[in-house]
Amino acid sequence: MAKFMALLAGVIFGVGLIIGGMVNPANIIAFLDVTGQWNPSLVLVMVGAIAIALPAFQIAKTKHQSLCGVAIQLPTNKAIDKRLVAGSVAFGAGWGLAGFCPAPAVVSAATGQWQALVFTIAMLIGFYLFSVLETGKEP
Repeated sequence: MAKFMALLAGVIFGVGLIIGGMVNPANIIAFLDVTGQWNPSLVLVMVGAIAIALPAFQIAKTKHQSLCGVAIQLPTNKAIDKRLVAGSVAFGAGWGLAGFCPAPAVVSAATGQWQALVFTIAMLIGFYLFSVLETGKEP
């Protein structure tokens, strides 16, 4: 049941990305182009996501299990360190250059966009390399 609910949540999230236009890299690039033809649609999507997520996280903080009976594990680390800053810079640079972040890239790849497929493959290779470098062994 928990896996089905996770799949359902992912599908709803993916459909929301498609409806919001976030699978189109041109919309992301236009959002980042503050001196040109700026497109504020990403702000509206983010505000909508925050409006839904904030109350849900407040409720989750008071619970130990999800509605499906799975343990809720919220992050507790609040430290801003070199790794966090470096990861944020890498994420932002990749997002700005490609116009994709992970979830929209996967949704776009699933819809057949070859650029998103290349991005997703590169992203998965990056995940793998990080795992190997972090643990010293293959996952």
